Amino acid sequence: MADRLLISTRKGLFTVDRQRTEWRVERVAFFGENVSLAHADPRDGGWYAALDLGHFGVKLKFSPDAGASWEERAVPAYPEGATIATGDGKPPSPATLKRIWAMESGSADQPGRLWVGTLPGGLFRSDDGGRSWDLVRGLWDRPERAAWFGGGADHPGIHSICRDPRDPETLRIAVSSGGVWLTADDGATWQLGGQGLFAEYMPPDRRGDPAVQDVHLMMQCRSSPDRLWVQHHNGVFRSTDGGMQWEHVPTAAPSGFGFGVAVHPADPDTAWFVPAVKDECRVPAGGQVVVSRTRDGGATFEVLRDGLPQEHAYDLVYRHALAVDETGDRLAFGSTTGGLWISEDGGDHWAAVRARLPPVYAVTFVSR
Repeated sequence: MADRLLISTRKGLFTVDRQRTEWRVERVAFFGENVSLAHADPRDGGWYAALDLGHFGVKLKFSPDAGASWEERAVPAYPEGATIATGDGKPPSPATLKRIWAMESGSADQPGRLWVGTLPGGLFRSDDGGRSWDLVRGLWDRPERAAWFGGGADHPGIHSICRDPRDPETLRIAVSSGGVWLTADDGATWQLGGQGLFAEYMPPDRRGDPAVQDVHLMMQCRSSPDRLWVQHHNGVFRSTDGGMQWEHVPTAAPSGFGFGVAVHPADPDTAWFVPAVKDECRVPAGGQVVVSRTRDGGATFEVLRDGLPQEHAYDLVYRHALAVDETGDRLAFGSTTGGLWISEDGGDHWAAVRARLPPVYAVTFVSR
């Protein structure tokens, strides 16, 4: 079981360790700075932290020693003169890095390979551990990119990268209001998936257009990577064919709206969500924080409450702030109000970590 968590927050990167019967904050890095995402590389144990420093821009840091020291790495850069669509008939704007929104390691046979998704809408690849980056032009140059638009942000962004563990050249990514995309040749060519997703906010003739779907997060089952789950703006969906075709799961309770999704690493029919009221009222339904779980592929859902706030609770959980460890037993999620809850039994019971954290952007399990 993983007994360490990296908590990316608005005011630093917090290391939370399991100490006998409870979890405690052990270390804070980048105190007071906005850490949008952390990634632990399973190949060498290195940690990466993406910082959004506003006027000072986006930074990427690397630690080879579990956070004891940090060194600067390069950040992705768009080609000179590149532009990004802004939607609503507005002219394109210059493409400048706003956020590193997703990070994935290559296979064991690719020791320096890293992938990152950015806001606005770029997928970048590094083969030297983040010291330099190349824009994946096969996706960037697709004509459909002009139809992408921001989902909650002013620009579209790539927030989900699922690398197929059977084949390092096969990736599936998701774009905010840009749909699901697949490559089987290391990013040289791309295919638009997402058939079956629907966007109720679009005009009727574009409701099912795969290129404008507002996927909030896409996750795969590690042992069955063709089985994927999506938390979409308009509900929960699942795919059994690697992301080409999707089936709506109307049974999600107490609502189908949310941001995060976690999938059991060994059981593709088991997934967890943290539901909320959507659109202009983004709070837990009824002011009660719950986790919903399906263990039968979405046929039914359990609403899990034990140990979670059930009165006057207004915690929202961002897309990367729900995580499951490699056993499928330990889960954790953090909220916009600084709450952090951990379950040791697949979500049946939850315990709050005794800390009042800054707003949580991402939660990552790490093995010690």
